[in-house]
Amino acid sequence: MTTIQPQGEALKKAIQWISQARKKDPNINLATLVDKTAFQFDLSPKDSEFLLRFVKAMTDR
Repeated sequence: MTTIQPQGEALKKAIQWISQARKKDPNINLATLVDKTAFQFDLSPKDSEFLLRFVKAMTDR
């Protein structure tokens, strides 16, 4: 099984931020949260797509 690893400091901080936001509100809409996070951390479209896949994969565990 391959482990997904984020690259880039902004992406790592974005993942941490999402994790904290989900602890505060576990029922938050993931797509909306990723959009807000991508804007806040100035992520590229490619990084935004990665972030959404990563968050969904972690949620499915």
